[in-house]
Amino acid sequence: MSKNGSPDSGSPEIPEKDTYKIGEVAALAEVEPYVLRYWETEFPVLQPAKSEHGQRLYRRQDVETVLTIKRLLYEQGFTIAGARKQLEATSAAPVAEAAPAAPAPAALATAGPSANGEAARRELDALRAELAALLTLLSRR
Repeated sequence: MSKNGSPDSGSPEIPEKDTYKIGEVAALAEVEPYVLRYWETEFPVLQPAKSEHGQRLYRRQDVETVLTIKRLLYEQGFTIAGARKQLEATSAAPVAEAAPAAPAPAALATAGPSANGEAARRELDALRAELAALLTLLSRR
């Protein structure tokens, strides 16, 4: 169990603080700061406050949201759109363990022809759009 009473499912221990800087959150989540900035554009629920100098100030709830987003994307294989829907659904009605909202493209491909082909096409189009957005974000650096 973690300090906040939630089960510890391989998540890092979040230090007890009022606010966390982007570098601290990036280190806890083991992602680069630019990934967090990108997630802020894709997940409306992730909107850290900003200091008078424009520095992002994450609250504990924001850090937990970041860790949830990482788990959904990296461990459970959600797309950005699927993870966004899952976060919206769990914030409206919390559940113990979330199931993927949409099957991954590989699962759709093995399901055989029919309506799954169209669903796979939509999923791949969404993934392509996400990758294009990431490429645009990275090309600005």
